[in-house]
Amino acid sequence: MIPDRDTKIGSSEPQKEKYGSFALFDIEHFLRRILKNWYWFVCMLLIGYVISWIYSKYYAQSIYASDLSLSISNNTSSYFTPNQSINFIWGQNGNQDGVYLKKMLLSRSHNEFLVKELDLFVGYSTKGLIKSTYIDKTDSPVFLQIDKSHLQQINYPITLIPKGENSYEVVLPEEGQSTSLYSYESEGFQSISGYARPANKIIKVNEWYTSPNLRFRLLKNTEAPKIKVDNVIINLNSVNQTVNGIVSTIGVDFDKEIGTIMIITKRGYNLNSTVNFLNKSVAELQKKRLADKNIVNKNTDVYLQENISGIRKKLDSSAAVLNYLKTSEKLYNIKDRDEKSLEEIKNLEARKADIVSKISSLNNIKNTLQSRDFDKMISTNAAGFEDGFFTASVTELKALYLKKREMATIYKPNSEPMREIDRLINEARTGSSGSLRNYYTKYYDEINKIDSKITEANTELNLYPEKERKYLDAERGYNMIEATYNSLLSRQNEAQLKVATNQSDITVIDPAKNLGQGPIGPNVKAIKSGIMFGLLLIPLLFILVGEALDNKIRNIKELLSATKIPLLGVIGNNTNENMLTVLEQPKSSVSEAFRGIRANMRFLMEDNKEGQGKIILVTSSIGGEGKTYVSINLASVIGLSDKKTILLGMDLRKPKIFGDFKIDNKYGISNYLTGEVDIDQIINKTKIPNLDVATSGPIPPNPSELLMSSRNIRFLEELKEKYDFIIIDSPPVGLVADSYELMKHSDANIYVVRHEYTEKYMLKMITEKYHNDEIDHLGLIYNDYNKKQGYGYGYGYGYGYGYGYFDEDKNYKEPLLIKIRNKVQTIFNKK
Repeated sequence: MIPDRDTKIGSSEPQKEKYGSFALFDIEHFLRRILKNWYWFVCMLLIGYVISWIYSKYYAQSIYASDLSLSISNNTSSYFTPNQSINFIWGQNGNQDGVYLKKMLLSRSHNEFLVKELDLFVGYSTKGLIKSTYIDKTDSPVFLQIDKSHLQQINYPITLIPKGENSYEVVLPEEGQSTSLYSYESEGFQSISGYARPANKIIKVNEWYTSPNLRFRLLKNTEAPKIKVDNVIINLNSVNQTVNGIVSTIGVDFDKEIGTIMIITKRGYNLNSTVNFLNKSVAELQKKRLADKNIVNKNTDVYLQENISGIRKKLDSSAAVLNYLKTSEKLYNIKDRDEKSLEEIKNLEARKADIVSKISSLNNIKNTLQSRDFDKMISTNAAGFEDGFFTASVTELKALYLKKREMATIYKPNSEPMREIDRLINEARTGSSGSLRNYYTKYYDEINKIDSKITEANTELNLYPEKERKYLDAERGYNMIEATYNSLLSRQNEAQLKVATNQSDITVIDPAKNLGQGPIGPNVKAIKSGIMFGLLLIPLLFILVGEALDNKIRNIKELLSATKIPLLGVIGNNTNENMLTVLEQPKSSVSEAFRGIRANMRFLMEDNKEGQGKIILVTSSIGGEGKTYVSINLASVIGLSDKKTILLGMDLRKPKIFGDFKIDNKYGISNYLTGEVDIDQIINKTKIPNLDVATSGPIPPNPSELLMSSRNIRFLEELKEKYDFIIIDSPPVGLVADSYELMKHSDANIYVVRHEYTEKYMLKMITEKYHNDEIDHLGLIYNDYNKKQGYGYGYGYGYGYGYGYFDEDKNYKEPLLIKIRNKVQTIFNKK
């Protein structure tokens, strides 16, 4: 029943060092504390639910999203819109044009245009009793139009309250007016002199409201709003602030199967606002893309028209010369004309005229490129070629020049970023110039070949008379100019046809629509769970911190595992008004526990000599752990067993015993040890015939010396001759060393540990002394254990509750968890 000492001969030192060491964290007690404080968790759960409900009902702003899908197709090259040929030339497999469009949609210039075009810097909302709700401009009964030439205060709520007959009261905040105002013309801030808060004012629709920090008027919404609002709250924002806010809410993705299909998403606090913005954004992008595609063709048309006008004059002049020769010289019918040679020369000279025209267009492209006037660039078709690499390099060069212009406002000319951008510009310029040189070489090679063939053909014409040869030269000149003229007309028609038939390369597949989409955020369920879980953590953290900082003994199993000291018994909570529990409540569970301890005491004293009294010393770590209570009731239960017993109050520093037995403490052990009185004068009778008590007496100035004196040893030896058991209520060993000296003369030593009172570290010394064989015959008593918790050992405490065995059973109420457990066991045990 009582575990043996764990120290054996040859026990290792590391094993001894573990004695008295407790676990840093008692998970079992932690879980018990959680169950004990279940009501705090329920309370926090309810509070969390109420808070989350109020948040979702009155404070959570729903976030909506709408999307638009479009298709991108580009069959014509342009310096302003990259085409698909770039992907092949540059070794790219992705949708380069789609990436370009994505950058356009997310660009500041595009969104800034929309902000200014749609007045998106004016935000609309309405407020109920608690919650404010964002609304679309179309949901407001009136629009606010600002005077952009007037300085305006931004982030300053303007409340409009309907007053009937197209009148609204303008209510401004009680405070917050600023002297730093925003200019929508310069898009910057300016300071003005201080001013008083503008008073509230009722204005009519189309009437201007003017104050030092605001100037605006209200315009009536021509369409009936779909919702009715009691007030309209308007906030002005800066252009930059609005653009940044919009860009951060736009998402662009590409279809996984078809890379030329783009899906654009817009998030916002109002669904109609996101729908209107997406449709307007794409519509403007379509216009810009069409304009970008047409600008080159229009430039080409203008360039060709100018050249055609010049060639037309030359053609008219050449025709006049040819007609003159025909009429005056009568040379229109030359005999023996070599028509085959003349036709060959005509074709060669027509080809040469076309190439010369292309070289002229090539010169125009080269000069435009050198002057960096990209907006006047003509199509490469006018020069007779289509080159994706050249188009891409010009597009890149234009973008690099724009980038350099932006960087010049930040970096110094010789800084590393500027040198890097110059290097990239040189590479792009070299690439474009190289392409042009290739075409120059090609065209001049063709002209040389044509000239060589014309020279060969002319050898036969040299045989003609001079007058006829003069006519043939005039005819050849006319044919060459006519061929150039026809070539320019053909390319002009091509350019004009492209302008007339060009369409935007962006086709909307599914426009953005309000289909009653639900909000995408916030995740109210997750927030509710987070709030409730966070509040549940509060009591859990308090319990966890309390458990981590708590160093008290709470677990019998852990106590025995750490100390390896025998356990004599477990004492429950004393419900009696005094310490005489065994005498006044003999049928209580506590009294039964002391009887169990009395029976277990023989295991500590079985090797002692028979025929003389046994000394049992009771001590503890500090005061308040119940050693005096254990001493009194242990002496009482031994005395009731017909054993002659005496209880000695040897805690001379803090006498207690006399009060419960109603004994005068005028004379006691301290008086006897100093020789003031005889032994018979300090021994007092009690209600129990076999129990005597010797109280401590007055507190002496030298209690340690008295207890360790030879007179005290003789006193104990004398008592052993008269009594069967001598119970010593000794001082706490955690405070003084008196008890260790008395243990040398005792037959059994009882160490009292109080539940949830004794500190763990206090057991370190007594445990070490026990396992180092400095103390023998030591046993533990676990005192003041809470009957509601249970401990699982059954050392004489808690066995009879609920079965009518003890006095406490008449007032016993079975815990709810025990009731549930018993009910479940009953169900499963049914046959």
